[in-house]
Amino acid sequence: MKPEKQTSKSAMVLYRPVGLVSSLIAGLIAGKIFDQVWKRATPGPASDPPGPLETEYPLKEILTAAAIQGAIFAVVRTIVNRGGARAFERWTGEWPGD
Repeated sequence: MKPEKQTSKSAMVLYRPVGLVSSLIAGLIAGKIFDQVWKRATPGPASDPPGPLETEYPLKEILTAAAIQGAIFAVVRTIVNRGGARAFERWTGEWPGD
């Protein structure tokens, strides 16, 4: 088990803008990945993912799209946020979380 690193308040405050920017980037990346996954999963003219208020799609398809999108977003956000935290630690010598 790795020893826990102490985080100062200043590191947490300084990391907030980095965390915000990395979350925005993660959202953009996740959206692009989801669009590509959905296009490959549903080839044809209607390759755009269904929205929750589109009546021409069955609820099952809308829920499937939402579940896939949520999973992709969670994984990408975790990867980007963890990478941002590690880069912050390399630059400052302090871990921004905990």
